[in-house]
Amino acid sequence: MLLLSLLLIPLVGIFIIYTRMAYMGSNSNNEEKVLGLTTLVVNLIVSLVIWILFDFSQNQFQFVQEYHKVSFCDFYLGLDGLSIYFVLLTTIIMPIALLSNWSSIKENQRSFVIIVLLLETLLLGVFLVLDVFLFYIFFESILPPLFLLIGLFGSDNKVRASLYLFLYTLFGSLFLLLSILVLSSLIGTTDFDALFKVNLNSELQVILFAGMFFAFAVKTPVIFLNSWLLRAHVESPIGGSIILAAIVLKLSLYGIFRLILPLLPIATIYLTPIVYVICVITILYASLSTLRTIDVKEIIAYSSVAHAAVYLLGVFSNSIQGIEGGIALGLAHGFVSSGLFICVGGILYDRTHTRLITYYRGMTQIMPLFSLLFFVLCLGNSGTPLTLNFVGEFLALYGAFERLPLLGVLACSSIVFSAAYTIFLYNRIAFGGTLSAYLATNIPDLTKREFVMLIALIIPTVLFGIYPAPILEGLHYSVSTLIHSSAGVEYIQPLYF
Repeated sequence: MLLLSLLLIPLVGIFIIYTRMAYMGSNSNNEEKVLGLTTLVVNLIVSLVIWILFDFSQNQFQFVQEYHKVSFCDFYLGLDGLSIYFVLLTTIIMPIALLSNWSSIKENQRSFVIIVLLLETLLLGVFLVLDVFLFYIFFESILPPLFLLIGLFGSDNKVRASLYLFLYTLFGSLFLLLSILVLSSLIGTTDFDALFKVNLNSELQVILFAGMFFAFAVKTPVIFLNSWLLRAHVESPIGGSIILAAIVLKLSLYGIFRLILPLLPIATIYLTPIVYVICVITILYASLSTLRTIDVKEIIAYSSVAHAAVYLLGVFSNSIQGIEGGIALGLAHGFVSSGLFICVGGILYDRTHTRLITYYRGMTQIMPLFSLLFFVLCLGNSGTPLTLNFVGEFLALYGAFERLPLLGVLACSSIVFSAAYTIFLYNRIAFGGTLSAYLATNIPDLTKREFVMLIALIIPTVLFGIYPAPILEGLHYSVSTLIHSSAGVEYIQPLYF
């Protein structure tokens, strides 16, 4: 019942908050936010218990729960060595997302807490279900809460940003739905275990790959498909930016592991050069755009696009090192990008009410503690050794170079670019001369709440950067199975439907 409790605990919290609103009326304190935070912390504790009890010496789904004939499909829940890390990332990030807007959102606080709790249930559902159709349902069900989160609590152009988010990702996911319907009609089931045992002919795999990869490319996003992400990041509240960068962008990474790599291995091998070209162009475009952007939230958003392209390179490297590096970089990006959004979109914006980097300089003079923690996060974002970002980026680029050396060399430019735009960002904010005349001189340093949030993100980044074995060894069996199950697929007579 542990996996089901992960989905039900946030719903119970929503029920308690809603009943208090209905029967006790409005009040002036923060009881709803306290209840919401308590619910998220309880869910985090449950996920840690699952992680402690998880057996990493096998590659099978564990804690499997089956609920037959629930509506139109069977409801299966389970975890393996790949999905457990995404579950942990979700349960760690969601309390921080709620804390990040603890004092900045003063109206409709109940609605904000309910949306965050609902998002946690839907996001966890993506990582827990063992049915491809249910995966699609949870994959798309996050759009309405995100639409409301940005539309209700965003900045000036929040309506346009929420519409971009909804329309772009919904349109891209239609191709995923068509691919799933084709699989279901040909094979007769949508269960993951059954689909993993089927070999499709190469022509059909290429068609399905095109549909699935387009949907995941929009969600990642890659070049020419990233307009929605920039608008959503800039206009959303800081909690929405954290959820988008840390978790929502990882849904495409998880979907590739669950659908593309095990189901379409031949098409993956054939079309990897095209994917690599797209990723290299994305790295170059996003990095150069980051260097010329003056909006601090846009800078972090563009850097997220560049790092997403790097872990896509590792995922499609068809090597254990590359895939493990892609997952490690995805997890590291979830911690570091959340911290950077808190720094520039939460702490600085809440104090100065401007996102233009032109007005920031000399912050070390009045915010030394903030400048120190911000510097550690910037080191992580630039892939400095002794951070988890370095481990993930090194392994991902190693796998890319091993797969396609020329494109791997071009992709390694991300190391230089990430250091350039990240240190350039920090230098302009923390140093750059005396304190800007446009800002008040009595801007306070970090509060206890802000310090706790940043430390909670920095500790795993540095800890797993020094000792990444808990992540890499936990992934090893599942990644090895994923590689070896596809290694001999070309020697098996495929089924021609």
